[in-house]
Amino acid sequence: MVRKLFRRRHLSHGEGQESLHRALGVLDLTLLGIGAVIGAGIFVLTGVAAATQAGPGLFLSFIVAGAACALTALIYAELSSSIPFAGSAYTYTYASLGELPAWLIGWVLILEYGVASAAVSIGWSGYLGNLFGSTGFYLPAELTHAPGDGGVMNLPAALIILAVSTVLALGIRQGSRLNSGIVAIKLSVLALFIIVAVGHVNPANWHPFLPFGWSGVMAGAAYIFFAYIGFDAVSTAAEEAKNPQRDVPRGILYSLGVCTILYMVVSLLLTGVLSYTRLNVPDPVAFAMTSVGAVNVARLISIGAIAGLTSVLLVLLYGQSRIFFSMSRDGMLPELFSRVHPRFRSPVVVTLATGIIIACVAAFTPIQRVAELVNMGTLSAFTLVALGALVMRRTHPDLQRPFRAPFMPWTSVLAMAFCLFLIAHLSRVTFVGFGIWTVIGLVIYFAYSRHRSVMAKAE
Repeated sequence: MVRKLFRRRHLSHGEGQESLHRALGVLDLTLLGIGAVIGAGIFVLTGVAAATQAGPGLFLSFIVAGAACALTALIYAELSSSIPFAGSAYTYTYASLGELPAWLIGWVLILEYGVASAAVSIGWSGYLGNLFGSTGFYLPAELTHAPGDGGVMNLPAALIILAVSTVLALGIRQGSRLNSGIVAIKLSVLALFIIVAVGHVNPANWHPFLPFGWSGVMAGAAYIFFAYIGFDAVSTAAEEAKNPQRDVPRGILYSLGVCTILYMVVSLLLTGVLSYTRLNVPDPVAFAMTSVGAVNVARLISIGAIAGLTSVLLVLLYGQSRIFFSMSRDGMLPELFSRVHPRFRSPVVVTLATGIIIACVAAFTPIQRVAELVNMGTLSAFTLVALGALVMRRTHPDLQRPFRAPFMPWTSVLAMAFCLFLIAHLSRVTFVGFGIWTVIGLVIYFAYSRHRSVMAKAE
């Protein structure tokens, strides 16, 4: 009985089954990662984290969180080059640790991508409302807030989820083109902010640099880890990459490097332009420009923020649909979720179905209250992937690894230590919510998935 819970997925499993269209090169994958990471973290969380957690020391918080991601990224790069199938952490865990751990991490990823998508869509709705408000046209509060926030429904949040899901259903090539265009817009906007902000930096705003001490830096790192979610979505595209063994590792590492540098530069300039005590606002980057008189730049930044959040949504919804696809193909979820459209070569049913569900959540739930669950899900996934890489080195020493993570096993050990350390800084409420979601997942696994998985039928 116990042995069956840890039966491992064959590394060749998935070959010859329903497959996705290979259309992405290394540039597409890098832009996919940038599209996922540059969004709510840089346009929203930087201000709140600086004002309430780390002060100007937020610069160091991004280094800590980025280091944890960098270690994990090296491991993702190795596993994605040797197991080039859709599913990301779920697929890697199935091959290394076994079926039950894989189910749990897949279940966690579904929560991570779903909650994050809903939260980002609500942020998107808020920026849209602010942009309209700056022109004198105000959207009705009843249609821009969930019932728990004093409204009837958040209609813009639901509509953007449905629109992005429709684009993804038409195929990854269409989604990739949209993402590339959006990434170009938001990188241009961030470059404009950097150019303007450099001329308005007041070094006095950086004193004290650590107003909350080192504990504030660490708390800030745990808080802004939300900013980094999604870079692992590049690995979910392994089955749609033209040369996954070469291009997926590069896409992961390139995108993480670009994003970490941008986060560090923007956070340093932001706290240099304004005192950290004034940054507890929903649109800190635009607010900083307005405060120094650059009103037109602030408007452009609002447009860039809307574009940035759109690309984050695109990658998050893409990642969730591919997790569903992979788990369904393994028999862990109903077969309907892994059906590929003959023309678009994408899992249309699951893409649209999950889009509708998340749109309803975004429309009627004040999802910000549980957004920290995303950090818990991400850090848990990273921890298991790091552990799985260690196991794979021992159980499959001769496995072809076009990319090998350096300094193993210490890279895995440090990655796990970083992630567990950040998990310890999350709130008790987050642990309770995460526990409830895990229990629901265990019930589904033992009632359905354990008996219907492809591995169970093979036995």
